[in-house]
Amino acid sequence: MTRRDRARVAWPAGADPDELASRLRAAHEDFMVRDLAADPLGEVIQERHRAVRREVMDSWMRSRSGGVDPERSLPPTDFSTTDLRAYRSEHVLAPLMPIVRRLLIDGTVSDGMIVALTDDSGHLLWVEGDHVVRREVERIGFVEGARWAEQDTGTSAPGMALATGHEMQIFAAEHFTRAVHPWSCTAAPVHDPRTGRVLGVLDITGRAPAASPLMLSLVRATVAAMESALTVRELRSHATPRRPDKPRPQPGCRLEVLGTSTPVLTCAGAQQTVTLRHAELLLLLGRHPSGLTGDEIAALLYDGSASSVTVRAEISRLRRCVGTMLTESRPYRLAVPLRTDIDDVREHLARGDVLAALHAYPGPVLRRSEAPAVVALRDELAGEVHAAVIRTQDPRVLEEWTRRDDGSADWAAWRRLLSLLPAGSPASIRARAHAEALDRELRAPQPIAHRAARTPGLPRMGGRLV
Repeated sequence: MTRRDRARVAWPAGADPDELASRLRAAHEDFMVRDLAADPLGEVIQERHRAVRREVMDSWMRSRSGGVDPERSLPPTDFSTTDLRAYRSEHVLAPLMPIVRRLLIDGTVSDGMIVALTDDSGHLLWVEGDHVVRREVERIGFVEGARWAEQDTGTSAPGMALATGHEMQIFAAEHFTRAVHPWSCTAAPVHDPRTGRVLGVLDITGRAPAASPLMLSLVRATVAAMESALTVRELRSHATPRRPDKPRPQPGCRLEVLGTSTPVLTCAGAQQTVTLRHAELLLLLGRHPSGLTGDEIAALLYDGSASSVTVRAEISRLRRCVGTMLTESRPYRLAVPLRTDIDDVREHLARGDVLAALHAYPGPVLRRSEAPAVVALRDELAGEVHAAVIRTQDPRVLEEWTRRDDGSADWAAWRRLLSLLPAGSPASIRARAHAEALDRELRAPQPIAHRAARTPGLPRMGGRLV
């Protein structure tokens, strides 16, 4: 077994599942009460418990910073029954379901387990298998039409397979949400053999055996059969004239909030600029798909200083702007899923593609916003990007970062870049000159306000940027 495989397998060789489950529960409880500022990468918990894999810890961190509820599983459901049937009937994976049924669902393989197939956004298109298990997982929202992306339900095998682009097993308390701890799962992405694009995820969910090494082998073999069938279909399509595909429905809207003073909302292909306040409200409602009360909105936007009348007036103005995107009922919530460019950045970071994340990060979240929840989100994302930049082995990332206003005075980034460049190269000489200039500036007595102005939003340690 390769090192990569060991990182993705839930049970290490020779492990006792019951003992591992107990250790994971202890690690999860420790993580939930720990101050992340004191352990921003989860390394202390990993060292203390040793049961938590690095990829799982990274997913816990993203789930917690993304506001996923650690107690209840509340996946959004974006389709009516009729819309779901129409959507999946046209989906590229629909013709492959007979393969899934033959290899995993028919016979004894799925006894005590269920098999799910998602689209590339995490929507569960098909959930089939053991009827008893299907009824039980309905309590955690694992139903057809629900969206099980990482940003919606936290750490799970389907969500992580989408976020990372490779197969993953999640065992018991490795799930971020406690309500899902009784379950285990194995998932692998299905790729378009021609383009490499992820088309969806195949998942097996059940009790502990669903995350066994055998299940990983079965899922891999089934995905390989599915991708082979896609290759055959592609070859046949070149020999047979093909009718144009029907446009398939694309649920949800998109909000762009990074590095701009004019946020843009796109729904059904139509773009409109929105006010800062409307962008703040949409951003918060999108991050809380189960809805927010008026008091919760007041706390998140105004630090609790606004009255219920003020909140109702803001929501009323937002409804006039976005129409049916906002439900009429309370708590206040969006009627459709909302994706943001923040999600793009975090997905690139989850895949380890720091350069792509940096290209997707033109600047801070709603720079002019003073809403407490937005300020917290802005600082979180800036910290995630900066931490990834400083830890990268790719000098292109650091060169891109140090060309920016936020990175030009980042002493740690210049030093990191210097360590990765060939000694004596023109780029190395430039990096050394900048780092030494910053050294001189930081040693010189200057007004605090002046030095803070040079490095907005970047923390310092021992007089130097970190």
